Amino acid sequence: MRNVVILGAGGAGAEVTFYIEDHNSKVEVHQQIRILGYIDDSEENWEKYNYKAPLLSNINSYTPNDDEEVLIAIMDIGAREKMIKTLLDKNAKIGSFIHESVVKPDDIELGEGNIVFPFCILEKHANIGSYNFLTSYCFISHDCVVGDNNFFSVAGIAGSVKVGNNNYFGLRSLVIPGVEVGNNNVIQAGMIVDKNVKDDTTVFYRFKEKVMAIPKVG
Repeated sequence: MRNVVILGAGGAGAEVTFYIEDHNSKVEVHQQIRILGYIDDSEENWEKYNYKAPLLSNINSYTPNDDEEVLIAIMDIGAREKMIKTLLDKNAKIGSFIHESVVKPDDIELGEGNIVFPFCILEKHANIGSYNFLTSYCFISHDCVVGDNNFFSVAGIAGSVKVGNNNYFGLRSLVIPGVEVGNNNVIQAGMIVDKNVKDDTTVFYRFKEKVMAIPKVG
């Protein structure tokens, strides 16, 4: 059984906790995960979600132990990047969590510190870096190369796509085969990315700037 500390007691932390509990109910004891507690600046977050494990400290006062891993449960890309650096500076072990329902080959090239929620598909011959966060029903197809610290929100990338670092893929966004996405980009919800995206870019539909509601007649 692995011992983990969850960094982030907000909504992402609550989801990670729920999926760990679900995972534990479906696997053998040696594959289960014990949550030792949470790291967060806000006691209010910890109280809101009624966690069973205690609030241990904030990130600055956290001291790693040899027998524990830290799972990064933070959705904000910039905050994640800072927390990763802080943990590495503290020589903390950044762990991964992959739900038992995830479809993937045993020999997939996968870095450290990845969080993968239920029903994702990581296809054979994909190469995935470290510290990525995939919510449920994401897919990464064959021959894709994914860098570090990317967030996928029910998003997917088709075959032979290359993704850099620190990108946010919004809800139900998709990237078509062969496209390259650089670093520090935001792909807004519902986007279909059909051309290369360089760095520091937000991809969105202009008409979405105004939301229209048409009332039903009669």
